[in-house]
Amino acid sequence: MNRDQAIDLLHKHMQNPNLRKHCYAVEAVMRALAKRFKEDEETWGVAGLLHDADYEETKDDPKNRHTKVVVDWLEAMDVKADLKNAVVSHAWGYVDWAPQPKTKMEWSLYCCDELTGLIVATALVRPDKRIASVTVDAIIKKWNSPSFAAGVNRKQIEECEPRLKIPLQEFIQIALSAMQGISEDLGL
Repeated sequence: MNRDQAIDLLHKHMQNPNLRKHCYAVEAVMRALAKRFKEDEETWGVAGLLHDADYEETKDDPKNRHTKVVVDWLEAMDVKADLKNAVVSHAWGYVDWAPQPKTKMEWSLYCCDELTGLIVATALVRPDKRIASVTVDAIIKKWNSPSFAAGVNRKQIEECEPRLKIPLQEFIQIALSAMQGISEDLGL
């Protein structure tokens, strides 16, 4: 599956512009991580783009349906198993049946998903509300304030160190730079 096919699938099933922006952010970070690991940027990017593609259709019963629906779509399109596995495992700990991530791609998606939300929240409290003015230090400062973006699972992000061998500050920098590169798409 290529990016154009993934965008078509995402836009067919997700109408909320903010949810789409989240998917674009995760895609950008996944592409940056694939580049760092010298992996297939297209596949990793598509995994990031589609990881929550079924959210609008499963939001009333996410614990039982989230990721199952998008995987059904992907299976109908005969998509590679590694892509489907990444989408499913990103919900580990949230959806009872989702398996623990195993591969670098799966762990990357699992770790970066929550981080994108923290970065957006940090940008939105800046005076200019621009991601360009966000720094790693600003994110770390907000990180250490548990009441800020309280819904962000920081433990999930911290898995970047043991699972991907990327120190937290470097992981944040990779994600921030990737998202700054698509600031226009994010409206930030």
